This record gives sequence, C-alpha cells and structure tokens, in this order.
Amino acid sequence: MKTTRWAAAALLVLPASFAGGCGIRATTVPVDVGPAPSRVSCDIPAQSAADPVDGFRAEVELVCGSELVAVRRVVHVSEKQPVRHPRVPVAQALLAELERPASAAERDAGFSSEVPPALTVKAPRSGDPDGTLRLSRKPEDLPPLALAQIVCTLAGSAALATQGPVVLGGPDTDPPRAWECTEAVRARPEAVPTLGEIVRPSPSPDRPASPGPSASAS
Repeated sequence: MKTTRWAAAALLVLPASFAGGCGIRATTVPVDVGPAPSRVSCDIPAQSAADPVDGFRAEVELVCGSELVAVRRVVHVSEKQPVRHPRVPVAQALLAELERPASAAERDAGFSSEVPPALTVKAPRSGDPDGTLRLSRKPEDLPPLALAQIVCTLAGSAALATQGPVVLGGPDTDPPRAWECTEAVRARPEAVPTLGEIVRPSPSPDRPASPGPSASAS
C-alpha cells in the first residue's frame, strides 16, 4: 500500500520537473548586451555657394559608414612649393585636407578620416614614370582605409588631371606602384590591396639608326 502511494506521488512530481527543464528558462538578472548600434546619416553638410577667394573647391574622400563618401571642401594651395612639379603642391593641399580633422557638422553626420598626420608629398625621383607622386611614407605601410582615401581623392581631382591609376611611391628608391579607385574600393575601402602594380618608366622610342660607313661607301 505504501509503495502504491509513493508511486502516485512520484507521477505527480515528474511532469512539473520536466516542464521546468525544457525550453529557455526565464531570468530576472539583467544582461548587458552593449549599446544599441548607432546609425549615421552620411548627409554631406551644406556649404556656402560663394566662390572661394584663396583656394579652389575639390572633393576629398572621407570615411562614413565603412564606405568612402566624397565631401566638397575649399582646398588651399601653398605658394612655397616648387613650381618645377606643379602637381606636388596640389596633391599636398589635398592630402592636408584628408589630414584635417572633420568639422563638427561632418562628425555629426558620421564622417571621419583615417589618414595619419604629418604625411607629405614629395616630387618624383629621377627615372620615375610620368605622374608619379612620392609620399613621406611607403603607401603599402599605410592603413588600408587611409590608402583608399588618398588614392580616390587624387584620382578624382580635376586639378591634378589624373587619368588612369594613381602612381605613388615612398621615400626610398623602390619603384612606384599604381592603384585604381573603383566602386569596389569605395564600397569596401578596408579591403584595398596594399600592394599596387609596379610601374616602370616607358622606354623612349628608338631613334632611326644613322647609316654606317658601309652604306656610304656603296
């Protein structure tokens, strides 16, 4: 009789224990999952329509929402740069804009720049291909985002009249390399190849050979 009563009591307890063991148990302990993901507008801040007095308008590529977005700024070119290479001061001015911290309006819209400060542009070395720009650091040593910003800013500059890939070199004697600004680079600038294609100067056309002594003797 006692055995029957114990068995009946066990049958009444078992369903309750099974019900508590299946599914996800509720908890009253708060779980910290971090802040909610923030959204950025990437809306380009409004600018004055007046023509700049001591500079020119140009688009520089800033980072927003993990992509590159062109933002128009007034670029000031220093007159202390040598005129032997007119592309150098223009490229330096564009680089300075990439190094400049984003304005309050740009930051509020989600814009930033990954280009490190104190980066400068040097004139090409003797024997470099036409259009080469030498940076004070090796391009392949720059962060991918910074390299993508520089390449796309220089490639889109009407003042530089860049056609085709951007040819960049470092401060050493290594041959310059070429990078292209494509839609894939703009969409995923962190994945830009840090090593571009090596560019070597094109050989000059061969001059027609002068007639030798045997030709004049005939």
